[in-house]
Amino acid sequence: MQKILISSCLLGEKVRYDGQGKGIAHPQISTWLQEGRLVKICPEVSGGLPTPRARAERRGNQVISEFDDDVSVQFLLGARKALALCKAHNIQYALLKEFSPSCGANHIYDGQFAGNKIVGQGITAEFLTDHGINVFSELEISRLLESLRNNG
Repeated sequence: MQKILISSCLLGEKVRYDGQGKGIAHPQISTWLQEGRLVKICPEVSGGLPTPRARAERRGNQVISEFDDDVSVQFLLGARKALALCKAHNIQYALLKEFSPSCGANHIYDGQFAGNKIVGQGITAEFLTDHGINVFSELEISRLLESLRNNG
């Protein structure tokens, strides 16, 4: 049975920067939970950041907090821990939180803290993609399901 890495916040865990979760109500998520297929992680918390924490956005290869602190080291550590989980569980698919500086699969905020979104990936999403993991956002569950059907 193919396991899937998932952002903890998508399961409703209160790990986001604002101390909240972003649980999604999709029947497939419930099924995967019951089947024991989901392996959860919050890369930011795994990298050592607290909850709640300052907002952060990606600027090139760096991640900067709204107070101009460089938190890139913590984000990269979280990405490495996410990859280690993928390797330990033979995971080929990840379902991550879109727009996150860690988990954004296709779009992230532009690094100016003005609410503008751009095409790009978060640190963890990029790291996993670079290591052959198929990364999807919560906006692409149907694509993830199709990929799982087609590739086992």
